[in-house]
Amino acid sequence: MLEGRYRIDAPIARGGMSMVFRGTDTRLDRPVAIKVMDPKFAGDPQFLSRFEFEARAVAKLKHPSLVAVYDQGIDGEHPFLIMELVEGGTLRELLRERGPMPPHAVRAVAEPVLRAIGTAHDAGLVHRDVKPENVLISDAGEVKIADFGLVRAVAAANTTSASVILGTAAYLSPEQVTTGTADARSDVYSFGLLIFELLTGRVPFTGDNSLSVAYQRVENDVPAPSEFIGGVPPEFDELVARATSRDPAQRYADANEMAATLQSIAMTLSLPPYRVPAPQDSAEHLSETYPVPPTPPPPNPVAAHHAPAPDHPAPMAGPQHTRVVTAQRPRPDEYAPHPVPQQNRLAGSGEHARRTGLLWVSIVTALTLLVGIGGWWLGVGRYTAVPPIAGMDSERAVAVLEEAGFETVLRQKASDTIPVGGVVGTEPTAGSRVTKSSTVAVLISNGKPRVPENIKPGDSISATNEAIRDMGLQPIDSGETPSTAPKGSLARVDPAPGTVLPMGAQVKVYRSKGSQPVNVPDVRGKTAEEAAEALTTAGLTVRDTRVQYDKSVEGDKAIGTDPAVGATLQSGDSVTLIVSSAVTVPNVMGKSVGSARDKLQQLGLRVEVKSLTDSDSSLVIGQVPGINTNVEAGSVVTLTALP
Repeated sequence: MLEGRYRIDAPIARGGMSMVFRGTDTRLDRPVAIKVMDPKFAGDPQFLSRFEFEARAVAKLKHPSLVAVYDQGIDGEHPFLIMELVEGGTLRELLRERGPMPPHAVRAVAEPVLRAIGTAHDAGLVHRDVKPENVLISDAGEVKIADFGLVRAVAAANTTSASVILGTAAYLSPEQVTTGTADARSDVYSFGLLIFELLTGRVPFTGDNSLSVAYQRVENDVPAPSEFIGGVPPEFDELVARATSRDPAQRYADANEMAATLQSIAMTLSLPPYRVPAPQDSAEHLSETYPVPPTPPPPNPVAAHHAPAPDHPAPMAGPQHTRVVTAQRPRPDEYAPHPVPQQNRLAGSGEHARRTGLLWVSIVTALTLLVGIGGWWLGVGRYTAVPPIAGMDSERAVAVLEEAGFETVLRQKASDTIPVGGVVGTEPTAGSRVTKSSTVAVLISNGKPRVPENIKPGDSISATNEAIRDMGLQPIDSGETPSTAPKGSLARVDPAPGTVLPMGAQVKVYRSKGSQPVNVPDVRGKTAEEAAEALTTAGLTVRDTRVQYDKSVEGDKAIGTDPAVGATLQSGDSVTLIVSSAVTVPNVMGKSVGSARDKLQQLGLRVEVKSLTDSDSSLVIGQVPGINTNVEAGSVVTLTALP
């Protein structure tokens, strides 16, 4: 047991720095995955600090393709992480079982994972260790990414050598190899290598050790996947080439941009939807066969570090998963047909018996045909596939669907790539088999996704989320906030309605906890943006902004509010933000009169010069008001100059 709560049930996989177990949260009675780090990290304060920080950061992220982090801690000499248990297997195991993937399967794996990594990129996090072992596929067909931040935590440890990091992150970008730095574009590079391996079944560079492979990526471009296997569209070659550019500036800016490009490629190539299968002989599946002890084991169960459970633990006794047998097997003798004994045959085999037999044969044949035709119609005949129409104009798309026997209806859908008025696709999607004469929606692009403009405080949360999803965006539950809207209804969204966003971007949805007394916060000295955010967080609405001179507050910073700080209002009430219009006099000492005059006039100040000569080349030796004084716009600054 870890911390008296998490029971370790069976090993799943071993890595260079940790081991993953199937376990149970005994307090909540739910299955979990437990990652136990090597004991050498337990005494390293830098690792433990970074380990806790990264776990907290990842736990805040919300995306269906991110493996959820539930808890972290240290029990004795074992730092551990408690995560969602994904019942299935890894992408590495799937590649071993099935080999290279066709483009539609690659898209089905890559797009949700890119969206999940994009969520982390939006939050300022970088994965740093994108590889098939960290992509998990559930038995339900969900694809998820795990192990955010662990490489960064290990890298912070005093006990870690560069060779350990190099061996851990087999998909390092060139800049990670040469300088050790990483940003969102480093994850993009690693994902380009991942897509290369999914398409070809191999990595682009090989060598005797991790170091030699890593430096090949520094010195060489990644080749096109089509050079190694047939059937790779040029669009995928271009995707990999841009993602794996050795110059980070030439790559996709982050995972969201790469996901949008992949989605565009899928639409261009009319790639069919695909449900990714989980690997069958996975370590996670095998871990289910381990017997769970009826009582908690004694302390320090993580001696299982010595158990033989690398990528594929050894087979164990006990129940095994059923395997589907596809090859024909000889029928057992007891099912072989036997001849009918002569004495059991009917004695009267005359003309009447033959006519009766023919009649029954006819009846049975007719019934069989009726049942067969009815079964064909119910199972196959009344269904037809939705034809692909993406990229057509709406009139042509409607004509194609009607020729295929469908009714049509037009619906709007946001798109990053399809111009306004173009056809994005259909609902159900192309290739789906639906009953003939069904209604198929033709999805017409209404431009780039934007936060719906018609949502407002008081709307139901479910309707708001649906409207956001319809725009190609992802609603995120961001908790409660004070509001005049009824409790439990929509309080506000962030970004605001009408904001244009990239496809799949997050929109924070705040629920109202009802109108409550609110004290106006003190925002004096904050920037206008910080002051507005503080007022909004307090549950107030900024009605408008008024400028006013205040010599003690820099320009563009908040002086206060109307009503003033400390006033008691109801959440949702409006306030006016008062912002300083003061101009801060800069230091122009030592400049020429001409240069100083230009700088001051650009700030809206007037200039007077006291000098023996009326020359712009004279040197400024004094200024009134003094440096960093706040004055009203249009005030006079007097310069003293020599000669």
